[in-house]
Amino acid sequence: MTMAKDGIKIGVIVVDVQGDFTKLKNGSLAVDGTDEAYIQAAEENTKRLKEAGFPIYATQDWHPANHVSFFTNHQGKKAFDVIKLYGKDQVLWPPHCVQNTSGAEILLDKKLFKALVKKGMDSKYDSYSGFQDDGGKKTNLAQLLKKNKIKKVIVYGIATDYCVKATAINAIAAGFKVIFIKNLSRGVAPDTTQKAIEEMKAKGIVVLDDLDLEKIKGN
Repeated sequence: MTMAKDGIKIGVIVVDVQGDFTKLKNGSLAVDGTDEAYIQAAEENTKRLKEAGFPIYATQDWHPANHVSFFTNHQGKKAFDVIKLYGKDQVLWPPHCVQNTSGAEILLDKKLFKALVKKGMDSKYDSYSGFQDDGGKKTNLAQLLKKNKIKKVIVYGIATDYCVKATAINAIAAGFKVIFIKNLSRGVAPDTTQKAIEEMKAKGIVVLDDLDLEKIKGN
């Protein structure tokens, strides 16, 4: 059981390191910088955290084929168009992480994870956050963390400006302290990634450039 200096138990959330989000697998929604070197770094550092005693959880986009976020389910629309959905802007994405396809597979060794939390299963709502979808329906992630008496989480993965940011901000809202690891995450675009980092900082999230166990335990 790994603690911060104030005796708080720390857990780890690895966000959506899945085939369809990576260049390595020529994913349908591949994010820049998600090559073999990135996946290797994510795996090695996740192993380091596990060996240091941190309980590790993964989130996994797990969409039905008729998901509302896919541009193919909106006649006359193309990828990355933005529509209004339930009063909010909804980006229309290429189909990705469809249930039981190779693109939905998590690319890190699944034995590293204490639990795997699937998200985005309701066809009507997008779900960037590992804690809840855009309709407000909660996953069991907060419950799992609280059951294990975790008060602080380390968050990293894909993509910084969407699912990582949403998961980190929802973690704060659920009462957890949060540390975001920049170099173990990749963003869709530089401007929205920078904006996401500023938003996270404004919410009180600690941003570390890399995985420094001493800094993590000291924060």
